[in-house]
Amino acid sequence: MKITLLTVGKTEDAYLKDGIEKYVKRLKHYTKLELIDMPELKNTKALTQEQQKSKEAELIMKKVQPLDFLVLLDEKGAELTSTQFAAYIDKRQIGSTSHIIFVVGGPYGFDASVYQRANDKLSLSRMTFSHQMVRLFFVEQLYRAYTILKGEPYHHS
Repeated sequence: MKITLLTVGKTEDAYLKDGIEKYVKRLKHYTKLELIDMPELKNTKALTQEQQKSKEAELIMKKVQPLDFLVLLDEKGAELTSTQFAAYIDKRQIGSTSHIIFVVGGPYGFDASVYQRANDKLSLSRMTFSHQMVRLFFVEQLYRAYTILKGEPYHHS
């Protein structure tokens, strides 16, 4: 199964880039992972929040194919423990999912059209994190999920 993390904007802080790279490298042993950073919208001062979400939705939907399993990383999503997330990934692998796309939206969340297309919503926390940090948290949790599935000693219950 191929996994894509689709985000709006780039990671600029070196310490976050280093951390992301560390886990992306580790994940190569378990799955095919692609990170796609879509460019942030420009000249947004003249746009309402809804217009920004609509424009971001257009960018997101260009990356999604009809058979892709689309998961929004959203504050309204289900909260899972690391073990539950591992089971979630395992279920997708065992099922017929060939490509799962996890999406981090822009600063105002997702447009209604993206919610309609989504297959699922997950929340990394009830807290709010910067979009840059979410990338690191997600790839670490993905790595943790695979080590749980393989029975490796990274995760301690």
